[in-house]
Amino acid sequence: MSTCTTLSRELIEPMSGTAATGATWLLLEQPGPWGAKALTQSHLDPEFGRALEARAKGTGLRIALIRRPGRHADAPPAPSRQVYLAHTAPGRSWIRELVLDDPAELLGYDFAALAAGDHGGIGQEYRGEPLALVCTNGRRDRCCALLGRPLAAELAASGHAQVWEVTHLGGHRFSPTMLVLPYGYAYGRMSAHTAKEILGATREGRMVPEWCRGRSSWDRPGQAAELAVREQIGEDLAEALTVRQTPVDADTWSVTVAHGDGRSWTVRVHRSAAETARSESCLKLPTNPDRYDVDTGGLFVQTAK
Repeated sequence: MSTCTTLSRELIEPMSGTAATGATWLLLEQPGPWGAKALTQSHLDPEFGRALEARAKGTGLRIALIRRPGRHADAPPAPSRQVYLAHTAPGRSWIRELVLDDPAELLGYDFAALAAGDHGGIGQEYRGEPLALVCTNGRRDRCCALLGRPLAAELAASGHAQVWEVTHLGGHRFSPTMLVLPYGYAYGRMSAHTAKEILGATREGRMVPEWCRGRSSWDRPGQAAELAVREQIGEDLAEALTVRQTPVDADTWSVTVAHGDGRSWTVRVHRSAAETARSESCLKLPTNPDRYDVDTGGLFVQTAK
């Protein structure tokens, strides 16, 4: 039986416009096993997990659990937890870090302000290596465990100090998947070699379009438009482009992609259902997932500086 990743590759399914959306990420360390709904199915207090979900709902803040690569014994919770807050908007990207003895302190934060990019001085500025978050939650999809966990382990063994396993990044069929902070670009179908290339580029303030699914700060039409413009002009500086999208109808958007040097491009993005049904996860029935196609022909307009 084919896995969801095998079928996605066989169908040559495009990855553009498939990244999880969230301008700001809250990452809470939670060692040990994770269930499919990790915030309420782990060693984290489920009442606290539900409270976190409720506080984040509608704010644009995305919450995920993280743990170090390796074996995950069913051990008691750690006495303290590493926490990262990361905002991914171009020109305003930041990461804050802190250690909490009681994760319930998180409920005192202003989630709406965090989602908008105001960290309010929480924690301290993070100055380390890019944060590499590899999806490994086998309870959500076996491909994430079978492909993601070895990738995370190899990155850690190769000396990348800030690689973490993460509960969910969406797009299981593109495993192994990785989100890299502070810029918030998501990647899929990686090998250890390509993942290391991506992390090296991130250190230099660049992104790698070839394996990119999109930037989490944009909705999916904007993700697809940005990547199309990058391909058109050969731009890989992570912070070079910003996106503004306007709906035309229920399935079409006019998206303006602006460069920091003053140029801008307007493209038309259309949403349609994939023609061939496929499983978005090994644990789900086949569906026809959305795809976002960008017209870079007659509707591709450049505005001069």
